[in-house]
Amino acid sequence: MKRTMVIAGICGLTLWLTGVALGQRRFGQSSATSSLPAANSEMEKKVLSIIDEVQRTGGTYLSVDVSDGRMLRLLTEAADAKNVVEIGTSTGFSGLWLCLALQRTGGKLTTFEYDAGRAATAQANFKKAGVDQVATVVQGDAHQTISQLKSPIDVLFIDADKEGYTDYLNKLQPLVRPGGLILAHNVGSSDAYVQAVTSNPALETIFYSAGGGLGITLKKR
Repeated sequence: MKRTMVIAGICGLTLWLTGVALGQRRFGQSSATSSLPAANSEMEKKVLSIIDEVQRTGGTYLSVDVSDGRMLRLLTEAADAKNVVEIGTSTGFSGLWLCLALQRTGGKLTTFEYDAGRAATAQANFKKAGVDQVATVVQGDAHQTISQLKSPIDVLFIDADKEGYTDYLNKLQPLVRPGGLILAHNVGSSDAYVQAVTSNPALETIFYSAGGGLGITLKKR
């Protein structure tokens, strides 16, 4: 009951934030979710400094924007996630946001990246941010390498090849625990994925449009 109430609150907050963002755009205001938050601990300050550095130096190749990163952190921390899986590490920008939450929850991130160069860059960014013990980077074709996953997943984040979204969903949905979250970036580029998560009665999906388009799916009990 408690976890159900938490997830319901998360979904309500997400809808509210989307409304705020759309309202700000309508009236020509900048979105409050587009800037970095203020740090309230040395741990948070260190990670946010690397997030800022990656952004300033143009190291956000194929990455989420700040508003999506903040939403990833919010959802992961609110869900008290212990095991997070990310498909599509890129240079580690989204992973840093996830690690902000995981340092609070005591959880771990396993993130999969196809490109060896980007995987190495992500690992370096995690080390600079002091979260290299939290994040494990797996380099290779995630369509194959995710077969190594066995533990229940609290939060799954998909941000890789758009044509592969439904394959990742089909392979990993059984591992997502009841009450867990499945998040997908740029969902507007994958009609098949949207159809899959909105037509399955075991899933409840809403869309957060303030950033790049984030699908937020609850795996029902």
